[in-house]
Amino acid sequence: MSTNTITTSAVSTNTRPITVTSQSVVGIAVLGLATFFAITTELMPVGLLGTMSADLGVTESTMGIVITVYAAAVALLALPLTSLTARLPRKTVLVSTLVGYTVSNVMIALAPSFAVVCAGRVVGGVAHALFFSVASAYATRIVPPRLAGRAIAFVYSGSSLGFVIGVPVATWVGQSIGWRPAVGAVAVAAAVLAVVALLFLPSVRGAASPHIGSPKAWARTGLLSVVVADLLLFAGHYIVYTYIGPYAIDAGLDAGMVSGALLVLGATGVVGLWLAGMFVDRAPRQTLITAVAAMAAAIATLPFVHGSLLGTMVVAGVWMAANGTTGTLFMAAAIRTGGVSPDIAGALVNGASNIGIAGGAAIGGQALGLVGLQWMPLAGAAVLLGSLGVVVVARRGFPVHSHVQEHLSTSSIEAITSSLAVVTTSVPVVSRAIQTLTGSVAVSTGSVPARRRR
Repeated sequence: MSTNTITTSAVSTNTRPITVTSQSVVGIAVLGLATFFAITTELMPVGLLGTMSADLGVTESTMGIVITVYAAAVALLALPLTSLTARLPRKTVLVSTLVGYTVSNVMIALAPSFAVVCAGRVVGGVAHALFFSVASAYATRIVPPRLAGRAIAFVYSGSSLGFVIGVPVATWVGQSIGWRPAVGAVAVAAAVLAVVALLFLPSVRGAASPHIGSPKAWARTGLLSVVVADLLLFAGHYIVYTYIGPYAIDAGLDAGMVSGALLVLGATGVVGLWLAGMFVDRAPRQTLITAVAAMAAAIATLPFVHGSLLGTMVVAGVWMAANGTTGTLFMAAAIRTGGVSPDIAGALVNGASNIGIAGGAAIGGQALGLVGLQWMPLAGAAVLLGSLGVVVVARRGFPVHSHVQEHLSTSSIEAITSSLAVVTTSVPVVSRAIQTLTGSVAVSTGSVPARRRR
């Protein structure tokens, strides 16, 4: 069968089409646009913290809470919302998430106080907790099975566009004419997209009996070990990455070049993503062990090259390249355990990652106060060794040979997990706001030498 075959049959049942339909093409395009605005909504405050804090009469440190509450909502609600809505029609759920993004942005744009902004961010976090599980499942249901991976890869390309285009444009608009019009414009766009989705997305029923499992079943299949290892990896990573701005400045980087350096380091993650695509089917366990071990070793090396900008950037590049493989490999491992339905597996990993991000940032702050900026990475390396230990010991979750998962073909796994890894590259952008804030905190506490202060 040709993948370019176009028919006009509607997708209105649980049965997936055997050919690409015109509705499928439109549906995938709508889902791609939806991910664009989802990521833009999530990350837009990063570039607007300064102007928002000045207008609302709070400090930048306090304004950073809007990022924390969003991540907390995702971490707490990803699994329960995904399971509770599994039986509902997919179009209804997806349109509801777009309405949620709209309401969130309207609340923020019109907010008379910081408290209302935080409330609006919570609403956005609730929508975000559900959106990506729904979008990925939707994409697989409206195309033939052989094209599931490609469909999701296209859908999640919208997240990359949100990262590269949406957030910078929103930031530029906010700085030019004000942050409220910028947020309001995104609200209007999300509302229009909700109407487009309602009119043009193919209808897809919910699951008759979603496979949620139980903690005991998660442990038996190895899924729980995957979730724990993923949580520890994100925590270890963000203990250090949250403070990479002041750390790089202390190594000799000009303060005005931090954003550029972060983009360069983020680009090295593409190397890891490419390697993950090569080995996620051939040797997933071995590749993940190598990647986590490389991350731990690189982060543990950072204190010993501290003060050398070149050494810091080279070691950090190795760290970030290794990290680029992990999102792919962990998501593949979770899905392949077969312990739950793929969307539930995604929700569990999504929630664990966000808990790790929040926990890692908190631990990093404590470590910074106890041992100082130079030696703080050792705390991250220790937590990463914990993740590595789980991966090595938990052979059910991380077998030498891949699990057989009937829901996804091998080629689909590679495309799906690669696209999910692209989504995770947007997460470091969120931490830039925290880096800026913590950089100023570090300066005020004397963690960064006076010669580096702005």
